[in-house]
Formats: sequence, structure tokens, C-alpha cells
Amino acid sequence: MTPQIEPQDIVRLERCMAGGGVAVFPSDTVYGVCCDPENEQAAKRLYELKGRPAARPAAVMFFALEPALAALPELPDTERRALQALLPGPVTLLLANPAQRFAPACRTDTTTVGLRVPQLPQPLQALSSFAGAIMQSSANLSGQPDARSLAEVPDSILAGADLVLDGGELPGRPSTVIDLRAYETSRRWHVLREGALSGADVQRMLAVLAS
Repeated sequence: MTPQIEPQDIVRLERCMAGGGVAVFPSDTVYGVCCDPENEQAAKRLYELKGRPAARPAAVMFFALEPALAALPELPDTERRALQALLPGPVTLLLANPAQRFAPACRTDTTTVGLRVPQLPQPLQALSSFAGAIMQSSANLSGQPDARSLAEVPDSILAGADLVLDGGELPGRPSTVIDLRAYETSRRWHVLREGALSGADVQRMLAVLAS
């Protein structure tokens, strides 16, 4: 039987984040490691577990689109419509961050924030009841392959995490990273890393807004 996330797992995740913990969790793409995006000490622990360079940013993930939009009230309407076209989905969107929100995740460039809202498959649907945000990165050692199952997550990360959630085997291809920072002023965007969503699909989804 495929493991799935249960309501009690969400309670455990909420407690872990509120207590400054670090958790391993499943997403729509690969396994991730996460913490409270407002907790610098938790962010340092996450980076140490991964061996990730301290200046490299991480993404902020919401498990539903509405709380993501509510958390970024300064988003202009054009960008907001782009988010509604692309999310939820297997993408990380780079957005201008004039309010400098989620500084622990942004690291040295607080003028940019990376946003994720996953398209949750049925076994992970319970995650949508997690109302807040998490700071997340892939559950691997920096520069190493992504993990599509808990068996592929390094033992050192599993041992160092305060909570491990099993969502079974995942698709295994990381999110597509799309830079939308110039979208409001010039309708320009570009793919920085093609992953689970093709550049052609991104083009098709955003073209609807221009029609």
C-alpha cells in the first residue's frame, strides 16, 4: 500500500515548524527538507544538514495558492495573474520581494523570493491543511541527486531531522525554475532550470494571459 500523509502528520509538522525544527517531507516532485521561513536558527540547521552554501537561497512553499497570495499582498495584478496561471504546479517562481519578506530563505538577496505551491497528488492531499509557509530545499546533500523516495534521502539528513514524513515514491524530477521578476514591467520571463514542467508548457500557460 502506498504511504500517504494523514491529518495527524500535519499536526506533527506544525509543531515541528513552530518549535524551530527541521523536517523531511514529500512534495509533487522530490523529497524536501523544510523549516520555518522566519527562523534564522532553523534555517542554519537546514543548511548545515545539506552542506548547502550559506548564501544560496531556498524557496518558500505554501500548500495552497490562496495563502500564498495573501502572504504577498504587494504583488501587482499582472504577476498575481501569472501565479494563478502557473500554480499550483511543479514550478519555483522567482518574484520581486520589495517588502523583503522571508529573509532567512532569501539569504543575501532579500529583494528576491522563490515561491512554490505544489500540485499535491491524492496521497499528499492532507498537506493542503497546513496553513502557513515553509522554507524548503531538496532533501539531498548539496550538489547530489534529488531523492524520489525516503530510501534515497541521505542517512545524515534523516538522522538530523526532527520529523520525517513518508509519502511513498515521488516522480523524482525537480521543479522548473522560472524568473518572473521582469514580468510586471515588460511581460518578460525566462526558465532558469527546466524540470518537471517544460518550457513549452510554461509558454502555453502564460500565453493565455496575453490573449
